[in-house]
Amino acid sequence: MVDSLAPLELASLLDVGMTGNGRRIPAEQTFPLLNPATSEEFAQVPAISEGQLDAVMSAASEAVTAWSANESVRRAAMHRAADLLEGHASEIATLLTAEQGKVFREAVSEVMTGVVWLRWYADLEIKPTILQDDEEVRIAVYRRPLGVAALIIPWNFPIQTALKKLAQALRPGNTAIVKPASDTPLATLRMVEILQEAFPPGVLSAVSGRSGLGDWLTKHPKTAKISFTGSTEVGKIVAAAAVNDLKRVTLELGGNDAAIVLDDADPQATAARIYARAFMNSGQICATVKRVYVHESLFDQVVEELVRHAERAVVGDGRDPKTEHGPLTNAAQLRFVTELVDDAVAHGANLLTGGRVEGPGYFYRPAIVTGVTDEMRLVREEQFGPVLPILSYSDVDDAIREANDSEFGLGGSVWSADVGRAEAIAQRLETGTVWINDHAATRVNQPFAGAKWSGIGVENAVEGMEQFTQVHTVQTFRG
Repeated sequence: MVDSLAPLELASLLDVGMTGNGRRIPAEQTFPLLNPATSEEFAQVPAISEGQLDAVMSAASEAVTAWSANESVRRAAMHRAADLLEGHASEIATLLTAEQGKVFREAVSEVMTGVVWLRWYADLEIKPTILQDDEEVRIAVYRRPLGVAALIIPWNFPIQTALKKLAQALRPGNTAIVKPASDTPLATLRMVEILQEAFPPGVLSAVSGRSGLGDWLTKHPKTAKISFTGSTEVGKIVAAAAVNDLKRVTLELGGNDAAIVLDDADPQATAARIYARAFMNSGQICATVKRVYVHESLFDQVVEELVRHAERAVVGDGRDPKTEHGPLTNAAQLRFVTELVDDAVAHGANLLTGGRVEGPGYFYRPAIVTGVTDEMRLVREEQFGPVLPILSYSDVDDAIREANDSEFGLGGSVWSADVGRAEAIAQRLETGTVWINDHAATRVNQPFAGAKWSGIGVENAVEGMEQFTQVHTVQTFRG
């Protein structure tokens, strides 16, 4: 389906609004939105007022009782939502490419990933856990919804992240308010408008704005749960804001994932897969390869292959079917990536290929950098862009130590022809997820969690849904 769809005429799709209590919210103010492929304004985005947000929150709070009372209604509504998304995939993907910059076929895939999540959770059976049931006592553990969930969405995967979160929030009976990033609000707002056909009023809402809105949401007295995906710095602010009334919080934060290539790996196949994973979405993925440790015996071959892939890559507007890598999403990220690479080169690193593209738009060609050290900012910080530093090692214990020497612990990977050997090394990596001969591949039934500064709580699978619930234990004595 992805390959058969094509972008629609953008101008006809720009009448997009916020949604609360099942209705469009009139915009009292707007702010401009830029196309990252041209760096030009192409739309005005509605901005909610604090008073309007109060009304949205009240409607969401009032909707919890009826929504949480009927499981069959919830499951049917989620299946209806998935069907609606499939039917509107081109529309949502066209808006997503225009505001985020990603290649259109990847934008469609993002929508379809959310469809998978909705259907999986809709089909998920939720039953109490019976801990004991005998002549003396019966102990049953139930899961109750928390109430109104505030879903704060990043700009790199706005549709996919929103759909994953709302599927986990809505299934057990919560209602949800979606707040997209100010750089990428249109596709998410439109998606929530479309989904009103599936859900009762107040169950699913979407609001947009600039500075201040996230603070209003996280501190609002009717917010019971905050699910935030974004930078570690902002995540700390969100966590602090939740402390006063002890709101439940899930934080999926930054990462600086290391890939360790062992001496028995296939250099061509490994380089091809690492390149594909590292430069997806122009490198703007929290859990993708951001630094590579290659055994010295394979170093030159792996680097040569990575350079070859980077140099033949087609960088351009995501609407062009020939494009493989779109622009970075905003000017600030382009400046940051450029700064990190320039700093590494100034300290002796070698930029083998890639770099900033002159002209309109926020384009940066895939960059391969060698001659780096673990002390350089390019290696220590999360680049979140199309640049990959490659380091050589001789002793795998050193590679493991260097991979673990980070405040982050989102993901990592080990690449080897010997899966048993790779799994033994994977056990020593201090991350929430380790992949063997792959990276950044998540599945709906696979828990996803960050270690260290990469997050608090769990997303996806049953464990992720349970983050949106309150444990409710009922103990019945029979003696």
